[in-house]
Amino acid sequence: MVADSDSTRSSAFANPWVQLVLGVACMASVANLQYGWTLFVNPIDAKYHWGRAAIQVAFTTFVLIETWLVPMEGYLVDRFGPRPVVLGGGILVAIAWVLNSFADSLALLYFAAAIGGIGTGSVYGTCVGNALKWFPAAADWPPASLPLASRRRRSHGVPISRIIGTEGYQHAFLLFGILQGLIVFIMSFGLLVAPPQLIAAHPRPNQAAHSFAPTQVLRKPVFYVMYLMFVLVAAGGLMIDGQHRADRQGLSDREDPVSLLGLVMPAAVFAITLNRIFDGVRPPVLRLGVRLHRTREHDGDRVRDGGAALFTLSQSGSNPVIFVLVTALYFGVFGEIYSVFRHAGRHLRRQVPAANAGMLYTAKGMGALLGAVG
Repeated sequence: MVADSDSTRSSAFANPWVQLVLGVACMASVANLQYGWTLFVNPIDAKYHWGRAAIQVAFTTFVLIETWLVPMEGYLVDRFGPRPVVLGGGILVAIAWVLNSFADSLALLYFAAAIGGIGTGSVYGTCVGNALKWFPAAADWPPASLPLASRRRRSHGVPISRIIGTEGYQHAFLLFGILQGLIVFIMSFGLLVAPPQLIAAHPRPNQAAHSFAPTQVLRKPVFYVMYLMFVLVAAGGLMIDGQHRADRQGLSDREDPVSLLGLVMPAAVFAITLNRIFDGVRPPVLRLGVRLHRTREHDGDRVRDGGAALFTLSQSGSNPVIFVLVTALYFGVFGEIYSVFRHAGRHLRRQVPAANAGMLYTAKGMGALLGAVG
């Protein structure tokens, strides 16, 4: 069961910002099964010749399980607290990477993807839900920034690419799996249950005063509006994530070097690096502008800008420079979809929000299905 409030208050980690930093570290350490996966597809295919399409089934499996089990994991967090769920998730992520390091069949590769999906969802969903509890009166700022801030640290695209090139993809899987699992394991011990008096804090004027249970959430039209927006933008982002390097789609060679900003990298690696930067930097900057009342936020802009970027890629994506820059633009939009958690705090506020946030997060799994079709 969850820890009592007295033990929470006596802990040195009982501070909302400490909990936020721990959550960012945990999320950054588990996300490369999704955001670094594209770097492994070609090396796996070169070794076993399973075909890129068959290998990419592992990616879709991972995203589906990562997202669709989050409501159940949210229930476990609400009942037992964040520490055991994140700790177990970190162990599962490490196991998944180790299994990938010696997977010699598609069945084992898919099994590892499923294990990794459970582990990543446990960590990701828990950290978002935990932030919503520690910042109940500010659901439009730090909790929304948690998944966004983690993106600045989560992608190890260049180090992973270098290790794959020098030591082989199996060594990269093994090394990063153990390292990332160990980070989550250690950080999980600092995660605490938010004190009841903090969770029950009086809502701000832009928040719903009533708290909705999961069954009530499913009867709210605004939930489905947020869900649809999440699905539409996530589909394109997941499609690009899975195909950066796996499918060329008219680009003569994504290993061709691209020179931008004084840096020279292969197009695929450059794109992944810039994507993580734009994915993480633009949304918090936008949120800061909104908070300072110097700019206005329009949710429809995300879908519009994302559609324009995908259309440009379909027409001119064979140019390596355009490919790098336009995918970076798209991920500036992609990162902003996580602001739906801020809207969930406004419209679907609840004293125990992890399960509610988890239901909304399943939209990412629906986006993965659309991305696979794409």
